[in-house]
Amino acid sequence: MEIENMYKEMGISTETYAYASAIADSLSDRFKAIDEMAEHNQLKVLAAMRKNRVAEMHLAGTSGYGYNDEGRDTLEKVYADIFHTEDALVRPQIICGTHALNIALSSNLRPGDELLSPVGKPYDTMDEIIGIRPSKGSLAEYGITYAQVDLLNNKDFDYEGIKNAINERTKLVTIQRSKGYATRPSFSVKQIGELISFIKSIKPDLICMVDNCYGEFVEEIEPTDVGADLCVGSLIKNPGGGLAPCGGYIVGKKEYVEQAAYRLSSPGLGKEVGATLGTNKDFYQGLFLSPVVVSSALKGAIFAAAVYENLGFKCIPDSKEDRHDIIQAVELGTAEGLIAFCKGIQAAAPVDSYVTPEPWDMPGYDSQVIMAAGAFVQGSSIELSCDGPLREPYAAYFQGGLTWYHAKYGIMMSLEEMYKKGLVTFKA
Repeated sequence: MEIENMYKEMGISTETYAYASAIADSLSDRFKAIDEMAEHNQLKVLAAMRKNRVAEMHLAGTSGYGYNDEGRDTLEKVYADIFHTEDALVRPQIICGTHALNIALSSNLRPGDELLSPVGKPYDTMDEIIGIRPSKGSLAEYGITYAQVDLLNNKDFDYEGIKNAINERTKLVTIQRSKGYATRPSFSVKQIGELISFIKSIKPDLICMVDNCYGEFVEEIEPTDVGADLCVGSLIKNPGGGLAPCGGYIVGKKEYVEQAAYRLSSPGLGKEVGATLGTNKDFYQGLFLSPVVVSSALKGAIFAAAVYENLGFKCIPDSKEDRHDIIQAVELGTAEGLIAFCKGIQAAAPVDSYVTPEPWDMPGYDSQVIMAAGAFVQGSSIELSCDGPLREPYAAYFQGGLTWYHAKYGIMMSLEEMYKKGLVTFKA
């Protein structure tokens, strides 16, 4: 009763608490499997740190040019070992996942080359990088063309369409692991490996790049274990463990990572420069904690799916499906439902819980977006957060939760907000 009373004091009604608690109790087997996955990945991260003899001196940062930053260079060796790649670029100068993708693409494509997405349209923020929506500095402005093969109606890869789309100018294939603002399933590492194998059978020298955002440490292996030449992500998502204050990573074959380093800094400088300015400790410690933090986010996602699908809402994935990223989509059907959901998530935040999120014209998106995030790191989506575009089917994309208990409370608050507005009724 003491816990129940605490929830009541924090805005959760008796009806919401009873319903959500019963759902949480039913998920013990799923949660046990997630804990086992976290243990595997925790040992993988720890093994890489021990192999590379991470020491206290590596936790310090550099200033200025950042020459001879042993902490930075060792961290990149740790990442290369975790992802089983030849090289890695892990830098605070990489602003976000979108920036990391732009660096990887613009450094490894040249005028006359063609970029291919064999998994349909990528995430909205890629539109202006590619030039789908005209923008200054886009790949299109540099004479790099773009081709796209949509998924089949059953959400499988269109292998025949992909084969026909690959031509003599196709240089790089970009595969988005997570669903973004689409309602398709996210792809498993196994599916990505099968797709890469098929592409390489047609044109072996094609660069296969995976946007790994939201997917790190969700499975036992990563896309680079199944043939990806490059893998790209953000440190304020999974691998930063909620501690990294900024940054991104690019891992893969040495020649492609080196190209990215020269684009990030400058021709002639590459990986030799780039001050870490005190971020090394947070990068190391966040990476160390990441497998357990990701497991908390996964528990929150499964809980959210179970809570809402039982009320008749479509959830992608559902509560019983295998997980391939931390994102949970809940199709709420109305703008009112989406806004209420996000207001509940915001109210559960440790930071800015008193703020009311409103839809706005967010840069990089073609429709209004509502975002809820009261995070210790601005924009950190490994922390409890939720967002969604105000367009059909009015899906909320829930992710994060540094602890399972916070994720649980956030979902309960979203449900409470829906309940108060009469948008849900609990089954007897």
